[in-house]
Parts: sequence; structure tokens; C-alpha cells
Amino acid sequence: MRRGSTTTTLLFDTGMSPTAMVTNAERLGLDLSGIQGVVLSHGHFDHAGGLAGLVGKKGARSLPMVVHPEIWTRRRLAVPGLEPEEMPTLSKRALDGEGFTVIERRQPSLLVEGCVLITGEVDRTTEFERGAPPIHQAWSGQEWRHDPLIVDDQALVVHVRGRGLVVVTGCGHAGVINIVRHAQRLTRVPSLHALLGGMHLNGPAFEPIIDDTALELVAMAPDLVVAGHCTGWRAQHALAAALPAAWTAGSSGSTFHLTAA
Repeated sequence: MRRGSTTTTLLFDTGMSPTAMVTNAERLGLDLSGIQGVVLSHGHFDHAGGLAGLVGKKGARSLPMVVHPEIWTRRRLAVPGLEPEEMPTLSKRALDGEGFTVIERRQPSLLVEGCVLITGEVDRTTEFERGAPPIHQAWSGQEWRHDPLIVDDQALVVHVRGRGLVVVTGCGHAGVINIVRHAQRLTRVPSLHALLGGMHLNGPAFEPIIDDTALELVAMAPDLVVAGHCTGWRAQHALAAALPAAWTAGSSGSTFHLTAA
């Protein structure tokens, strides 16, 4: 991110593998030593597994990391007929030991001298974005319970002057429409310039809301939509058809330069 003559580099999520992010960065010629802060969208291991590689590459001495306080929650997938599978869970003690300065915030946070907004816990306002199905469970301290909301899910938001909001999601577990509306309320900026990241519209639990999501996004009239990660191919096709001028395919190594008007 550049403001005037100042450039700031934030890392939003790290992928699943300890080596993939570092390897991709090397192949793309990206210098990870320039990272000035880390933001984790939520606690699922496929968004935080690359932290080990980051530490091995550059160290983490006093590197700030912004997370939601529920990011440490133990979670599992309990598919009927199969043995429940617990997911790897982040350890605050381990991150402290590696030198990260962990900042837990349930409320929104402002970074980079107020230029970058981390949404914190997202308000759930749509009728159709109901969250994860019953197989997604969390440990309450006494028992495993259905965890539909994944309340630690948060997004990164920047207001590009003369263009509107740029919203970057991890998985979008809070619902991408909920997330954008939440960002609009927090910033009081009505226009959506770009939406990038996972939208979690794949699989039988989420594909029924693809049309509702596309309809809402059409009304928001973004200039750029890059739906990655867990969006799913059916949703990609639907979004490409609904937003032909805005939808753009993204992959590892894709770069987007968004500039002020």
C-alpha cells in the first residue's frame, strides 16, 4: 500500500503449507523481509499454516499480528458416518515465543496511520448467509457444538480515493455481502471499488445462495471482483456471467494495482 511517498506492506493470511508461501514469494521476486504486519482472517489452518515458513525466512521479532480473540478456538469437521476430524489450532503461546506481537481485537482496528481497516467481528445482516453447516463444530470447553458463525472471520478494507472501498476476504465465512455491508457501515463509504478473496460458495451447503450473492453484488456495482480460494467453480461462472465487466480470474501470483482517481 502506498500513501504519498510512504509504502507499507501487510501480509493478509499465509496459506496452509509452511513452504508454499515462501516458495511462491521467491519465484515472484517478493521480499518477505519487507512485511511490516500480519493480519489473519480467521483461525482455520489453511490460512495460518504458512506462519512457520515466514518465521524461518525472516524471523518475527516484534512483528505485529492482528487477530480476533476467538481465533484460538478448537474446531473439527464431524461428517456423519465418519470419524470426526479435528483441525490444527493456532497457539498464542507459540506465536508469542516466535516473537510476534499478537494484537487481539474483537472490534475494528485501524492500521497504517488509519489507512487500513480490519473489520473485526462482522455483523450478520443478510437473510441468506447463514454460515457453516452442522458438520462444522467448535469445542465449548465442555462439549463439541455446531459452529455456524465462525465469529473470528474478518476482512481487510482500504478506501481508495475517488474509487471506493477495496475489500479483501479470507474465506468470507461471515458472508461476503455481510462483510461488504459491514465495511460500508464502518467507513460510511457507499461505493465498492473491488472485492477480492474467498467467498465460500462451494459445496451443497452454500451453492443455493450463489444467485442471491450475485444479485447483491450486481447492485453494489464493483469495478473489480476476484473470487478466489473457496468460492467454487459454479459461483465463479455465475459471478462472471452476472458481472462481466468486473469479474477477473485470479490465481497464485496474480497482481492487481488499484490507484486513486
